[in-house]
Amino acid sequence: MKKNIFYLLLVLVISLMAACSENKTNTKVPATADAKSKGQDKSVTTEMKLVKDGKLTFAMSGLLKPLNYKENQELVGFDVEIGKEISKRIGLEANPVTNPWETIIQGLRGNKYDAIIGSMTATEERSKQVDFSIPYYVSGATVFISSENKEIKTVEDLKGKTIGVMQASTYVEDAKKYTDKIKEFPSEIYALQDLPPGRLDAVITDRIVGISAMQESGLKIQALGEVIKREEIAVAINKDNEVLLEAINKAIEEMVKDGTYKEISMKWFGKDLLE
Repeated sequence: MKKNIFYLLLVLVISLMAACSENKTNTKVPATADAKSKGQDKSVTTEMKLVKDGKLTFAMSGLLKPLNYKENQELVGFDVEIGKEISKRIGLEANPVTNPWETIIQGLRGNKYDAIIGSMTATEERSKQVDFSIPYYVSGATVFISSENKEIKTVEDLKGKTIGVMQASTYVEDAKKYTDKIKEFPSEIYALQDLPPGRLDAVITDRIVGISAMQESGLKIQALGEVIKREEIAVAINKDNEVLLEAINKAIEEMVKDGTYKEISMKWFGKDLLE
């Protein structure tokens, strides 16, 4: 009789231990305070579709000084800092990478990276392939010519001239409004360098890039009047990644609200690029 009671108690103890173990395994651990302090709840980041767990991998050409370029083998520039700040605020490690601009959207759609943070203009045509965040800066397409050029005084004088633009940029279509003599370059900087020797009559590029080239490199070029087209620059991501898009938009809004955005913008350009 005692032996039967002993075995009965033993079975009961084992059953209780198994139940406790099961409850422990199925318990969901809430996000830690440290994860939340980085900007997003851990549960939110796990819902994002990412190329690499725990990282926001974002692409750029790396040839667009001062927006994104390499210095001592490291990617630096305004776009890079914006990308790092966004990453921090959504609780991810920043992982900036380069990709040729002419295939940068294909790379995004092929899941080589999670986003494009490389001064991409949000256009209706591109929106058919990718989703865009709210703008993180506003600029404009501008015509640049050699300082020695006395022939071109207005955009009307560009008719039939040779115009340089960056490959696969929105400036290709802008140039077609004036001429069919268009030369495409992997970087606007290369195109701008062809102005003083006379290999190009004009270059259409972002106003910030052109003015920076004048100041940084001492290129003898000048802007031809005001911007010919206002542009909103945004982060591009794949269309099936709504959680990531919402997180990026929230991060940009918070950066603007708390003054961090203005701080970064003032560092690189001496002004707020959203004003």
